[in-house]
Order: sequence, then C-alpha cells, then structure tokens
Amino acid sequence: TTESMVVTTDLLVEDIHFLRDRITPEQLGRKSLAVNLSDVAAMGAAPVASFLSLSLPPGVTGVWIDAFLAGYHALSTQFGVPLLGGDTTSARDRLTVSVTAIGRAENTHLKRRGDAKPGDRIFVTGYLGDSAQGLQDMLSGRDTPFIALHNKPEPFVNEGIWLGGRNEVHAMMDISDGIASDLLHILQMSGVGAEVSLDMIPTNTPIELAVAGGEDYKLLLTVDVGAAARLAEDYKEKFGEKFGKEIKGIFQDEVNRGPLFNGFVLGDKDCLKKVPYT
Repeated sequence: TTESMVVTTDLLVEDIHFLRDRITPEQLGRKSLAVNLSDVAAMGAAPVASFLSLSLPPGVTGVWIDAFLAGYHALSTQFGVPLLGGDTTSARDRLTVSVTAIGRAENTHLKRRGDAKPGDRIFVTGYLGDSAQGLQDMLSGRDTPFIALHNKPEPFVNEGIWLGGRNEVHAMMDISDGIASDLLHILQMSGVGAEVSLDMIPTNTPIELAVAGGEDYKLLLTVDVGAAARLAEDYKEKFGEKFGKEIKGIFQDEVNRGPLFNGFVLGDKDCLKKVPYT
C-alpha cells in the first residue's frame, strides 16, 4: 500500500489541563479536538475521523454538554472530520475528555520526529508563548487577548498536510509542551543536537513563556539547509503569511545534551519552566 493511517489520542483532565470555570463549554469542545488535529497535522497527515469519550461529574447539565458538542462539531465541520463514536461515563468530581483522531497520508509524506539531519534549519510556524501568557493572565484576573488564544488554539491542519508533501522537510512535530521540551524529543530521536538563538524565537511574550510555556500548537520542523529559503517563500505564497522564523539549526551531537539556547543547556535550576494550573 502507498498510504498509512496515523492515530493519536489525548486526555484532558479538569484542573490539570483546563479550568472549567475559566473556559466556555464551546471552547473546551473545540480545543479538545484541536489538540488532536494538531498531532495529526504534525505527521503530515490529513485528519479523517475522531472519537470522543467523556467522564462527567455531578452538576454537568445537558445544556453544558450540548454547548461542548457544538464547539467540537464546529471544528469537525471546518476540517471535514466526522465524529464516528465514543463513550460517556460518570465521574466523582472532575471532568475528563478523551479524544482519538485518525489521519491518513501517503507513505512518502509522513513526517516523523526522528528524521532531523545535521545542517537542517529549524523553523516554527508562528508566535510562541501566547497560550502561556493567556494562562497567566487568566489566573491573575487580567482580561487580555491572550486568554482567547489559550482557550481557542488553531491547529495547522492544512499547513501540516502541505508540509508533508515537501521532501525538504525532514522532522516535524507540534509544540504542546514548549519548544525546549519538544525540540529535545526531535533531537533525542534523531541522534543530533541543536542550537537556538533566543532573540530569533518569534514571540509577543517574555522569552521564558515562549521557550517553556507550552500549548502553542505551532508546528516545529527541520528543513534541508539548501531548500529552506525556497520553502519559506512557497509557504508564504500558499498561505499568505510568513513561514514563521528560522531559529538556527541542527548539528551532529552524539552526547544528546539537549538544545542549546544561546549556547547554554537549560537545566532544572533554570527559570524557564512550564506554567502550572495553580
């Protein structure tokens, strides 16, 4: 066969991944599907179906469930991804959402985390840190545009499919835990190292949030150095916006110390940490 199916699943737990009183049911429904579509796109695949399961605590009304499903359905319709089934059960206190998404791609279009090569350039497809800033603002009681970006992420579905068809794109994944953590996954699986310039990371927030905030759901990819400039031009022509920003590149590294940010490895004592839901 010339095609493969890809499968991804994600679990969202109340008070760990979301705060029910700080997000509308429509937004939560949409976000629950969005994070899975982002995973499929990061593999260069087109989403074809999803499954949804809910664990519902007392007090969750039929009106709330209908609104949640409306948000879920809106994104399903936007990308033509039917909901094929799922399950519901009761819970003692916390709401839990489980989504499984299925995608399909030509075998030659599949992108994996372990295919980065020395000399590759590193790109991201948008600004980093907006979601983490939104979480901070929400917890601080500030009303800012970043909160909507946190509650309503946009999966790069069409962009991921298009990038999947480009042979110069080697490794790719989405940024869910922050670039410091997610880039490390690519490096470890590819057996290479990387250097990143902090001042080249596209962000509207403090650099700490851009590097380690998480939940940006932008695509992180490595590109053949000889084709990087042309890919960026083609991306802009196709999608009408700049192809993120080059943030330096991959080098051979048998030690796998992790990505170097301005020449330094981020250790446990660094201040660049994920923002907790507390």
